[in-house]
Amino acid sequence: MNLQKLSRLDLNLLVSLQALLEEKSVTRAAHRLFITQPAMSRVLQRLRHQLDDPLFTRTGNELVPTPKARDLQMRLPRLLENILEMVSEGEFDPAAYVGEITIAVPEFVAISLVSELTKVVTQYAPGVILSISSETDSVERELADGILDFAIDIEKGITEDISARNLAIFTPSIWMREGHPLAKKSRVTLDEILEFPFVQYYLLISKRVSARTDARFDKVLRDLGRKRKKALVTNQLLTAMETVCDTDCLMVAAKYGLTMERGMDRIVRKRYPAELPHEGTISLVLLQHKRTSGSPIHRWLADKVVGLMQAWDKDLAADSARL
Repeated sequence: MNLQKLSRLDLNLLVSLQALLEEKSVTRAAHRLFITQPAMSRVLQRLRHQLDDPLFTRTGNELVPTPKARDLQMRLPRLLENILEMVSEGEFDPAAYVGEITIAVPEFVAISLVSELTKVVTQYAPGVILSISSETDSVERELADGILDFAIDIEKGITEDISARNLAIFTPSIWMREGHPLAKKSRVTLDEILEFPFVQYYLLISKRVSARTDARFDKVLRDLGRKRKKALVTNQLLTAMETVCDTDCLMVAAKYGLTMERGMDRIVRKRYPAELPHEGTISLVLLQHKRTSGSPIHRWLADKVVGLMQAWDKDLAADSARL
């Protein structure tokens, strides 16, 4: 970019040029910008000198744009709008934004949230492209490096450079197939569920999974001197669900939203066994680095995510009460 040449151009002249192009009159343009008619005439002379073009010829009382002025008339409004957007505090039109927003979301959230978020974005911010992933080596590092704009994750300790907004609270339950030997029981005991193998589904955003990694469920069992048998460890939600539906494996999970309900007809959920101590809830948060905290599009999108998830949270609370 030729900054030296730009520094010699008074950008205020472009505002005056826009007024002249719209009004086609020096007098009316001067009135529009609250300056005198002689002052506007001097501005027009400066514009002609800066742009090396007469810009207008006069026919009667009206200014007629030259070919160069007509070309500027096509491009200038958008240029001025972009400048206005940069300097306007608190004023933001999501429909004017064009760009990509990257979000890391666990699959169990994405399968319901992303379709609803996409509806909102295509309606109000059609220039936004959402890039959704559920795998990352480090959420905090990729937020800091600008690889990610947002991440939805389970609440945990984070650095002071990353803010967290509460989204939803999940109550875990024991999942099994509709015809499972325990499916008809109103309540299940710890001894009963430990008779069966488990699918360990990773709630967290992760790139790799391992049977050596204990979930909170495993840690609670270990404190009781107990252990479960793992048959499958995966971060693929649909794979985990199909395995639960086609085997006697159990899975610790929760309700995942209205979209997922269409595939839930083969799954039965039970409350945690009464003798099994647990924290009772899983809190989800929206993570964002301070680097983007002042960005209007990021603030707008964050508010939409929070709104959708809080509406979802009400459904989750009602569902948990029925379990």
